[in-house]
Formats: sequence, C-alpha cells, structure tokens
Amino acid sequence: MQFIKFFLLILLSFNISVKANSNDEIQSLLKEGKKLIFIRHAIAPGGGDPLDFDILNCETQRNLSIEGIEQSKNIGKFFSENNIKIDKVLSSEWCRCKQTAQHAFDKYQTKSFLNSFFSAKFASNKNKQIYDLKKYINEWNGDNNLVLVTHYVTIQEVLNISPSSGEIIISDKNFNVLARQNF
Repeated sequence: MQFIKFFLLILLSFNISVKANSNDEIQSLLKEGKKLIFIRHAIAPGGGDPLDFDILNCETQRNLSIEGIEQSKNIGKFFSENNIKIDKVLSSEWCRCKQTAQHAFDKYQTKSFLNSFFSAKFASNKNKQIYDLKKYINEWNGDNNLVLVTHYVTIQEVLNISPSSGEIIISDKNFNVLARQNF
C-alpha cells in the first residue's frame, strides 16, 4: 500500500510540473517570449492518412470537422485577446494542420519537417524531419514566440508528450515542457 501511495505521489508531482495551473500562468509564460508553441492540429475525424493521400489535394486527406474549425478559432482568439506576440507560425504541409493554422492565425508558412511520419508511406522521413526541425529551432533567435502546427507523432518524438487534438504544448528551446493547454 505504501508503494502505491508513493507511486501516486510521484505521478501527481510529475503532472503538476508539466502543466500550468491557470490561463494566467500560461499567458505570463508566453508574454516572456522566446517560447516554442507546439500545436497538434485541431479535430479531424479518423486516424492516420487515407491510402489515396495526396499532399496537394485536401479532398484525399482528413480535414477539420466543424468542431475542429471552432477549436482552431478558439486557439487564435486566446492569442489575440491576450496580446501574445508571435514571430512566426509554421505548419505541416498536411491540410488539417494548414487549416488549423489558417483558422487560428491567418498567416503561416509550411515546413516539411513538421509533416507526419505516422504511416508507412512517410516513416522513412522521420529522422531527417526531426533533425531538420531541431536544427531550425536551434537557429531560431526570435524575441517573441514560435508556433509549430504539427502532428501527434512529431510532438511525441520531440517532447515525449501525447497531445490531444487542438492542444498547445509550450516548451523552451531545449524542449523542456513548461505548460499545456487544451482548447
């Protein structure tokens, strides 16, 4: 019984250290600037990529649901209403990520290093993408925040976090997770 209590205490301690306790704490972190803001694309029904996936054709991809569009708008509203400054918004080339970035922030650039490598078709890209992503972040010297709209697998690989759809994970340039927020 003592072991179980100890284990639960450790688990709770870890959880508290990773998640901010309030919107005020998250705003304060982001207003400091120089943070990485990883966003898993908003709700897009299904899982993985369809067999006929074509990166240039959104009709062959999973796209945001109405709920996902609202979720994206809520993310953007959080940033604009709280006057959180952003240097750049970068997105995966997948339509569900571009749609999330578009509805949340309007202006964004696509970067292939943020693409998914979940399906077998793209799994061989993983190491190069993660290398390129880390290199980009290492060279980024912005005063404000950098937004990265990407996929579960990318965030999981870089931060060792399992994000929900539409969740933001805030980290420093050393990939230390500072806070998380669901929208």
